[in-house]
Amino acid sequence: MALRPYWKGYLKLSLVTCPVEMMPATSESEKVRFHTINEKTGNRVMSQYVDSLTGKPVRDDKQGKGYARGENDYVVLTEDEIDAVALDTVKTIDISGFVPADSIPWIYLEKPHYLTPGDKVGDEAFSVIREAMKASDVVGVSKLVVGRRERAVVLEPRDNGIVLWTLRFGDEVRRENEYFEDIDEEADDDALPLVRKLIKQRTKAWSPTMVSDPIQEALLALIDEKKKSLKPAKKTKAKKDDAAPASNVVNIMDVLRKSLEQDQKKKKAS
Repeated sequence: MALRPYWKGYLKLSLVTCPVEMMPATSESEKVRFHTINEKTGNRVMSQYVDSLTGKPVRDDKQGKGYARGENDYVVLTEDEIDAVALDTVKTIDISGFVPADSIPWIYLEKPHYLTPGDKVGDEAFSVIREAMKASDVVGVSKLVVGRRERAVVLEPRDNGIVLWTLRFGDEVRRENEYFEDIDEEADDDALPLVRKLIKQRTKAWSPTMVSDPIQEALLALIDEKKKSLKPAKKTKAKKDDAAPASNVVNIMDVLRKSLEQDQKKKKAS
């Protein structure tokens, strides 16, 4: 069952726009996580923000954002001031260009997300963009605000949908030459055939079970045993999904023709 999208906005290519929804393609919710509890009472231990000098707790409505200028000296920004600098990329994935599908080094790919149409009206525009990228063997390049930081992203057509990858910043990527350059290039000619034979014997089809976590499985089994002696927790009703935004695409062919005309005029003008 598909989960509720954590981001809703628009996918835009020139004049073609359609509503889209995005969900992370990976999940950590299945990991075993522990709360800190009071062993004497069995109650959960809660954390709270306290003033670093007075040691007194600070209420939620009194907590602000501060940029450190010096020791215990901060430039304070309000939520309204932070929201005022929001970019268009907060709600719009505007594809600014395309690059060959295999031209982005794997190490720049950070986190995958599934991108899907936000409603049935936008299916046509979404599908045209997806299939055109497939036919051209390219991925789209754009930007998107994630966690109040504008990130570069690429859009990769995949089956009936699009996978959106956030990209690592250039200064986050370490060059492999710094680590690999001192390793011998030549391999032992006598040992090579034996290792290749061993590889062949152990080669089999990929399966997700190859990356299972035995420690987590053991923890889950232990937790399951302990749960048998406890009363079942009360179930809570799930909230209904928010209504998806309406599409502004009326006739996809007319919009595409206008987009091409605009691009041609820009080229002639330049």
